[in-house]
Amino acid sequence: MSQTSNALANESSPYLRQHSDNAVEWYPWGEDALTLARTQNKPILLSIGYSACHWCHVMAHESFEDESTAKLMNGLFVNIKVDREERPDLDKIYQLAHQLLTQRPGGWPLTMFLTPGTHEPFYAGTYFPIEPRYGMPSFRQVLTQIEEAFRTRGDDIGRQNEALAKALKDLEPSVGGQTSISDAPLLGARTQLARVFDDAEGGFGRAPKFPHCTHMERLLRHYAQSWQDTQPDEEAMEMAAFTLKKMSLGGIYDQIGGGFSRYSVDDYWMIPHFEKMLYDNGPLLVLCCELALVTGEPLYRKVARETADWVCREMQAGHGGYYSTIDADSEGIEGKYYVWSPDEVETLLDADEFQVVGTRFGLGREPNFENEHWHLHVFVDDDELAIQTGFEAEQVAALLETARQKLFTAREERIRPGLDDKILTSWNGLMIKGMAVAGRVLRDDQLIDSAFRALDYVRETMWVNGRLLATSKDGRARLPAYLDDYAFMIDGVLSLLQSRWRDGDLEFAIALAEVLLDQFEDNQDGGFFFTAHEHETLMHRHKPLSDDAVPAGNGIAAQMLGRLGHLLGETRYLDSAERTLQIAWDGISNAPHAFNTLLLALEEYVHPVQTIVVRGDTEHLPEWQRRCLQAYAPRRMAFAIPASASLPGLLAERKPKDNTVAYVCAGHICGPPIDSLSELSALLENTEVAPG
Repeated sequence: MSQTSNALANESSPYLRQHSDNAVEWYPWGEDALTLARTQNKPILLSIGYSACHWCHVMAHESFEDESTAKLMNGLFVNIKVDREERPDLDKIYQLAHQLLTQRPGGWPLTMFLTPGTHEPFYAGTYFPIEPRYGMPSFRQVLTQIEEAFRTRGDDIGRQNEALAKALKDLEPSVGGQTSISDAPLLGARTQLARVFDDAEGGFGRAPKFPHCTHMERLLRHYAQSWQDTQPDEEAMEMAAFTLKKMSLGGIYDQIGGGFSRYSVDDYWMIPHFEKMLYDNGPLLVLCCELALVTGEPLYRKVARETADWVCREMQAGHGGYYSTIDADSEGIEGKYYVWSPDEVETLLDADEFQVVGTRFGLGREPNFENEHWHLHVFVDDDELAIQTGFEAEQVAALLETARQKLFTAREERIRPGLDDKILTSWNGLMIKGMAVAGRVLRDDQLIDSAFRALDYVRETMWVNGRLLATSKDGRARLPAYLDDYAFMIDGVLSLLQSRWRDGDLEFAIALAEVLLDQFEDNQDGGFFFTAHEHETLMHRHKPLSDDAVPAGNGIAAQMLGRLGHLLGETRYLDSAERTLQIAWDGISNAPHAFNTLLLALEEYVHPVQTIVVRGDTEHLPEWQRRCLQAYAPRRMAFAIPASASLPGLLAERKPKDNTVAYVCAGHICGPPIDSLSELSALLENTEVAPG
């Protein structure tokens, strides 16, 4: 078989196409491969990864590009390659199965061996080396042993599969009696997060350290509620602020080009795994903006600005959609694009700039990266930097900025890491929200324009016959969308409409919500499945409730349906949100900090959102809108809608008058129309957090 002829060559995923010239006879997941396995009674070797995964690259180079290993794989198995970003449905199922089979977390690359008829896994692993090392057998040893077990131990495999199916079913939420929903888990989450908080370096738990955006968001929301209760929980706010500050000054943040890497390999946020994921940076952009409002500290506004600029510069396609990932590796070496030597930096900067940069980033210290290189991590903050260098604070800031521009220009000449340029609907929803929030907090219309361009791409390319598609590449959209695609996109649209109203976008959000109810809701027990009723039948149908690397789709769905329900007066949406909380209640009650996104829906169920609709002419609307959104008020929605707009549902009752007018509601309770900006401002002060 020619190395260029395997079945991945025509796939849309850059990750799958990376493997199209392997000697392995790879297939994408689909009927062709599944039928082949069934008719030949061959076990399936399922390999799941993604383009920016370092160890995926290592295993590919060691094993999948090795002729003898590929020959063994081709002879013994039907080999299926999956991009976990395009097929999160498969990834979620088989990661969970890996954890149940091995009693330890999975990861990528995920290597699963499946029965040909039912696609149930009977052996699970992640990375396997080409030769025995790290206490692991070689991949070739694993291949022969697994194929022999499949042929000789069918009864054992059958019993294991039955036990696995039962275990998967037992993990799904059970239906109990009617639950009395309360806000008790909100305090429980705050208490649990405090227990795992690293008060020395920020973050939650030890290395490897991940951003855990949902943890920080929960603490900020808790702080906002305590502020309204006139007993501000400053410690809750400080846990979130300290964590994001340490991240923003650390190596997990790109000090030269903006944007956050996936995670830190150490406790100090110093050395990251260098891949940059769209799904991290959208929520982190929101958090930077929110903490800028809460604290007034310039650092968060600066990081939001630099991250938003990076998104526009490197992560947005000409057609408007946001790309998925920037790889960790360049020239086959992780981090090579980002690291420096002191001599190189000194050559690029003048003496004053080098003095400030060298002191700030510890270039006189021992190297903190491989091969005598330095990765930029802030060791000296701004105030101390002025003291140590003898420059005024304004001079320090100016020197740092000119130095950053010079280093950025020099770095642009390097060979760049790989870009995964597919467009994922769900991740675009997260970034549309991030750019919408950044645009209004930073008062930058270009960022709002960027978000609208992404939304337009989704509507024009990925919304087909009343259904979303999950992924696109080069304008070709494919694969039925998942729960996250619908929920995150609704969140993005509602956030964007609060930055700038545009006719037709609310109707799009409503259409998405209707598909959620029609295709994803469990009409019997409540909550939402990850896959639609029309989706292909897989070995397990998951209903994700807890957060992982991205917010839980059930949590965002319930929160957005609650918000739309109050905005439109649509009780079906409110009832669906309540049923989701009911089915999740045991998990929320027992381990609330694992369900932070669902806690957003819970909080807004117990304390309904404040909805502000401002109607008027286009001249005065911006001033009223800025007042509504100038402070941190996480349970507030504010829409400034031109008098000429035609509105659906209950919104149609929010009619324009002779002058600008605001309609303010809290849940089902609405006050009289307000036609004075000063009167509106006085009312809002009671429901927002003043900068600390």
